[in-house]
This record gives sequence, structure tokens and C-alpha cells, in this order.
Amino acid sequence: MVNPWFETVLEAQRRAQKRLPKSVYSALVAGSEKGITLADNVEAFSEIGFAPHVVGAHADRELSTTIMGQEIALPVIISPTGVQAVDKDGEVAVARASAARGTAMGLSSFASKPVEEVAAQNPKTFFQIYWLNSREEILARAERARAAGAKGLIVTTDWSFSMGRDWGSPAIPEKVDLKALVKLAPEIAMRPRYAWSWFNRGKPIVPDLTAPNLAEPGQIGPTFFGAYGQWMQTAPPSWEDLQWLREQWDGPFMVKGITRLDDAKRARDIGATALSVSNHGGNNLDGTPATIRMLGPIADAVGNDMQVLLDGGVRRGSDVVKALALGADAVMIGRAYLWGLAANGQAGVENVLDILRGGIDSALMGLGRKSIHELTRDDLIIPDGFEKRFGETTDEDR
Repeated sequence: MVNPWFETVLEAQRRAQKRLPKSVYSALVAGSEKGITLADNVEAFSEIGFAPHVVGAHADRELSTTIMGQEIALPVIISPTGVQAVDKDGEVAVARASAARGTAMGLSSFASKPVEEVAAQNPKTFFQIYWLNSREEILARAERARAAGAKGLIVTTDWSFSMGRDWGSPAIPEKVDLKALVKLAPEIAMRPRYAWSWFNRGKPIVPDLTAPNLAEPGQIGPTFFGAYGQWMQTAPPSWEDLQWLREQWDGPFMVKGITRLDDAKRARDIGATALSVSNHGGNNLDGTPATIRMLGPIADAVGNDMQVLLDGGVRRGSDVVKALALGADAVMIGRAYLWGLAANGQAGVENVLDILRGGIDSALMGLGRKSIHELTRDDLIIPDGFEKRFGETTDEDR
């Protein structure tokens, strides 16, 4: 019998690929167009080296911090991702896992589980907003999240969802029902354990590929693709729109999707308390540099005024440490925990968080640092030309 525990995030990915139908797995690893940004997000970390100390390591290291008002046990939080049909419990399993490991949960508007169920499992839940439909409907979703106990908002601005993929977009059913399973029968036949997990739930199959947080509480909500269609028909937000929403929400407020210095400053100026340097995991405009390349200049520009997080390409604890040394307050993970979820449900997500925690701790020890808050660029070897800064402006230009 295979040990359910795995030792690396890449092993979680391998097990996810082995368990999931091809279309489902492809949806987890795909990026827009050629995948330049997708690859650079991961590979850029390898260009940064460490400058270790070999004497004077501390016996105990401190990994905890506070993000958007929430104390967390390690500087890694769950990035919101939509419709987590890689496991029957989806976002609820992720909420339980992140709570068990003492960290925060980002919940997507396109999640397959309602915010009430998720926040009940992890009180450190941040609700993610897409600019979809009218201001009144957007505010209603935010207020619903607040009533459910969400501690902050994450406004995602970095998703254009390019349909152009050089390897082709996988066919994803709108719901996991008998019809979908029959259509995908050749794939399902190769992955019977995955199919059985949906049938063996103690209740009839229901349309899980829906977005209940876009409906009234208790209602099923539109399908994922129906929600996507609504989003495509909604005019993209302006900075004035984001400022309006910030004024309606008096708690922690993150703008996710920042890559330019001028946009980072605009996020600060509208009163955002945090931003995420993100290119949506390579699912936005292909050719955008890796987020780790853009992190340092943005943290230098606004890091004294707001919290800065990094989203994209994190696969190891050492990646987290590199981001922190460049000025991030924490990182957000997406594919890494989805692979863990696919590999072994809630326990698999806990496994991924434990791997990252262990890697962070080991890197701190090797660098002779007692706390993540002591990390600086002096701990890194950064090659010339690695960092990318663009969108330079003066206050008069804005």
C-alpha cells in the first residue's frame, strides 16, 4: 500500500496526475498561450541563491506573522481558486486543513462551497471578489461574506482567462453528473478511484461545478461557466470602482494582481491594506515576468505603507524564504495545495503546508536567522538584471 504521506510538492503533483482524469488535471496545470509566464513563475526562483552562515544557527526559529489582521503560524496563506472539484469536499477540506495548520484561507467567489460553510471551518477566511455584475450585487456578496465571518476582502484584478493555449484548453463539464461521467468515460475508466469518490458521498450527485456564492444563500447558483459569462459581460472596474468598494468595506482589503509600480501606488492610495504581486499563476497576459522578479521593487515602493504578498510559482519552503527576503510579508499558494487536495484530500493540503513549513524552517537555520522577520536581501545572491521594475511614475503623473 502506498504511504499517503508525501515529502515534496512535486510528489503531490505526481500523485494528483495519477489520480485525476486527464481533463481535470490539465485544468490545474494549464496557463495562457505559450506558457511563458507559467514557466517563469516557477523557474525564476532557481536563479536566486542563498548566502548561508554555517556557525551560530539558532536552535528554535519563529515562523509566525500577522496578515490582514490575522495571526498565522507560517507566512503562507491559501490563495482563492475556483471550483475545487479535484476533491468531493473541495474548499471545505482546504478550510479545515489551513485551520489545522494555523493559517488563513482565501475563498473564491467562484468556489464550489458557500462562504458560510467555509468560514465555519476556518474563521481566518478572506473572501475574494471578482468585479461581476452591478455595484449593488458586488456589495451584497461582500456583506454576505462579512455576515458569514470573513475577516477581509481580496479583490482580484489579474484574470483575463485567455482562451488561447498552445496545448489546447481541456474540456471541463459544467457539473459532475452521470451525463458528464459518461462523456468522460474513457478518462474515468483510467481513474476509477476519482469517479467512485463522487458516487460514494452518501447523497445523489448534485451540480458541484457551480458558484453558490454568486447566488442568494441556500441557492445553487450559476454554473462555473455561467458565472464566467456574467463576468465577461461586466465592464472591468476602474480605480474609482475599487475605491468605492474600499469605502464600503471597513476591514482588511487586498488588491490582487499588481505587477506595476504605478498600480501598487494606486492600490495604496485608495486605502488598500495589502496587495498581492500576482499574474494569476500564468493564466493572464502571457509574457508577464515571474512575480518574484517584480516583488522587490514593489515592496521597496509601498511596503512601508501596506502589506505585500507574493502569489505565483511557490513550490518549496525555500521559495517562501526568498520572497520574504525580497520584501514580502507572506506568500499565497494555489496549485501547490490543489495538488495536495487531489492527492489526499484534507490531509494532502495539510501535508503540503507541513512541507513548506519544514522548508522555511530549514532555510532559516541555514541562513542563521532566528525569525522570518530578520530576513533581508543580504541573505540572497541575486544575479544582475533579475529584478524587473516598470510603471515608474511621479506623484504628479498620477
